[in-house]
Parts: sequence; structure tokens; C-alpha cells
Amino acid sequence: MTTMTEASVREFRMPDVGEGLTEAEILKWYVQPGDTVTDGQVVCEVETAKAAVELPIPYDGVVRDLHFPEGTTVDVGTPIIAVDVAGGGAAPAPAPAEAPAEAPAPAPAGTQPEEPAASEASGSGRQPVLVGYGVAASSTKRRPRKGPEVPVQEASAAIQTEVNGHGAAAAKPRPLAKPPVRKLAKDLGVDLTTVVPSGPDGIITREDVHAAATPVPMPEPVLAAVAPVAPTAPVVTYDRARETRVPVKGVRKVTAAAMVGSAFTAPHVTEFVTVDVTRTLKLVEELKQDKDMRGVRVNPLLLIAKALLVAIKRNPDINASWDEANQEIVVKHYVNLGIAAATPRGLIVPNIKDAHDKTLPQLAEALGELVSTAREGKTSPADMQAGTVTITNVGVFGVDTGTPILNPGESAILAVGAIKLQPWVHKGKVKPRQVTTLALSFDHRLVDGELGSKVLADVAAILEQPKRLITWA
Repeated sequence: MTTMTEASVREFRMPDVGEGLTEAEILKWYVQPGDTVTDGQVVCEVETAKAAVELPIPYDGVVRDLHFPEGTTVDVGTPIIAVDVAGGGAAPAPAPAEAPAEAPAPAPAGTQPEEPAASEASGSGRQPVLVGYGVAASSTKRRPRKGPEVPVQEASAAIQTEVNGHGAAAAKPRPLAKPPVRKLAKDLGVDLTTVVPSGPDGIITREDVHAAATPVPMPEPVLAAVAPVAPTAPVVTYDRARETRVPVKGVRKVTAAAMVGSAFTAPHVTEFVTVDVTRTLKLVEELKQDKDMRGVRVNPLLLIAKALLVAIKRNPDINASWDEANQEIVVKHYVNLGIAAATPRGLIVPNIKDAHDKTLPQLAEALGELVSTAREGKTSPADMQAGTVTITNVGVFGVDTGTPILNPGESAILAVGAIKLQPWVHKGKVKPRQVTTLALSFDHRLVDGELGSKVLADVAAILEQPKRLITWA
């Protein structure tokens, strides 16, 4: 009878599911200790600074432990779940004592015996991958090395001592604290190894760091030779009964950073135009009855998006970006049309790839999928990358217009205000007409006033006379 060993337990680490992300929050666990899991099975959902992502496990086995509860923010590379893979990909159990394995023949002097392949070392031939859509087999063998063989344990200890500079400190456990608490300690100059934790499971809290940062009064008398204590940051207090503090993380955190970077990097200019869109709304109603548009959602945003695409075709230099490193303007010959979407996790801007090549029914279908995916919180990081121009529809909130901030890496963003019935001069008479206000913000480094004005005027002209979608396309 064999017993379970630590060698049969695999630790699945938090992967970098985006591009260079450092942390992710565990939103939901789909498994519990004792559950059986299979290779490729989704075990949890995490939220990064870009999107919510489901993580599959790359092992077959039984869940032994969940290292963090839901709602915890975990650094990339930290183990989050332990799986007992005994009997399903674990290393083979050692032979009984009464039947020892035959010792291998000694290697020739001056050489190191050939190391086993990765598949033999793991006992299963399966290597865990970072994101977890299966595993990769390996049959690579390393060539024999010359020189005396160094025991693995001694080599590992020597490397660890070299890295840390002393052997004793290498074994010192790392204090448990969340990334924001670590940053606070760094800002206040507090060594976390000296802080007494008060949180659950020995986790250091913000209050612990502030307490450690507060200087302890020295006993009387104070010696003149003692240097004065440097002033520390004041302790931040708030009334819990009258205030609510929401941690800035995930989508909100990256959006805030991106907007600050965009606002103080690109010189913004915003122009406005008020336009009669009565004919556009009539066309929307007609398209809803068109057989070619069955099964897709037709609304004013669809025709506004099409109008912007036509305006870009007529003024292609608006679809560009600024390359600061090379001091170049990069004009894009494709349009990845971003649509700003408000979700429970914050504002995101997924984009429709190659929107300029799509027919009106195809564009309507893509818009519908984009909106529904965003509302479900399933937008992938890839869907939010490589946008070239954006539309933000503030009119859905009853707002007349705004001065939108550019999405980083783009040169223009169009804000659409609320469509309202207003008195308007039409054919020489004042009549009630459906009117809206458009606002176009652009990067003045690469878009001058003439180009920006032409694009905005073209969009307005198309929405006033939608037949121009045919004559100008």
C-alpha cells in the first residue's frame, strides 16, 4: 500500500492572461477541494486590468486546496490551486524496500550521465502550460556535460545563497500582504518583515502598515545624541458610517491610468456640430422592415458608425496614430472601430476589426455581438486591442454632448449626444425635427483643424441626408 506524497501534488500558478499584467482578482471558483478535475476544465474566473477571463487547469486529478478565496487579488506567478495528480500523471511511486531497484551502471570518468527527458522526469510526459488549453509533450534530451557532477540539492542551495547574499535569510518566509498594501509599505518606508499582522491567516493589513509607520515615543530622558525621527505620512482615517471606499482595481484601474496618460500626452481639440437627423431615423425604421436586415439589431448607432466609416474613407489621414519613439505619423489603411461600452466592471472599448470592409448587415451583426459580449463581461483582451478610432454614445444617458478623451493610441473619438425633438428651420419654416449634437475630439499633433472639421462635417452631412451613404461610399 502506497501513501500520497507531496510529489503527486501540482501547483497551478496565476498566469499572465494579458500582456505584461502583474496581478488578477479571483472572481469565482468553479471547483472545491475534493472535486475531480480534468485537463482543460475551467476551474475559476479572474479579472485582470483588461477583462474577465476563465482559467482552465492543465492537469487531471483531485483538487487538494484553493489557496485564495474569491475576491482576492493575486500576483501573477503565485500558486492559486493545488491538484493531487496521483494516478493521473504523477511521478511513479518508489519501489518497496524489499525489492530495491537495480543501481545504474557508473558513468565514465569525466562525464555526467545523460539526463532523462522531461517526460521521464515528470513521469507523465505532460508539461503544464501557462494559460492552460492543454499540455505540450516533450522528448528533448540534454547532451552529457563534462566535469564533476554536483548534487542537485547542493547546487540549488548554493544558487539561493548567492542570490540572497546569505543563507539564513533565504529560508525566511515572505510576509503575506496584498499588492496595494506592499506599495503602501514601500511608500512609507516600512519593512514588511517587521510588521505584526492582524488580518486573517496572518495577512498584513493597511492598518498594520500605518501602525508600523507611526513612530513610537522614546522614553525620557531623550539623549541629545539621538537623531530626530523623520516625519511620516499622516494616518488616513474616515467615517465608516458615512463614507464608502471602493478599491481602484481591474478595468477601472487601467482605464484611469489610460485616460490620464492620454489627456496629458496628446493635445486634445474638440469640435461640435448640431444636425437634423430626422431622415436618418426614418431610414432606421425602414431598415427594420428590410428582409436583408432580419435577425440583426438596427438602431441610429448603426448608421452613425457607417457614416463615420464613410467620412474616414473620404479623409483617410484621420485614421492614424502618433509614434513618439520614431517621430512618425502612422496612417492606418484599415479601421478597427471602437465602441465605448459601460459595464458593471467599468468602461471598456472593444472594437470591430476591419469594420471598413463590412456591409451594413455585417456591421449590424458585429455591433450586436460586441454589445452583448460586453454586457456579459466576456470581452477578451484581444477585442480591446489595436483600435484606430472610437465612438462613444453619451446620448443613451440623456446627455446632449461632451468632450471625450482619446482612447490611447488613437487620433479621434466621436461623441454622439441625445436625439431630441426640437424646433428647427426646415425648408424655410420652423418645424419640430429630430436633432442631435456631435462632438469630435482629435489629437492636434497629427490632425489639424481643417482635417478634423472635414471629418465632422461629413458625418453630419450623411446623417442629415443618409442617401449620401450611397453617393459617397
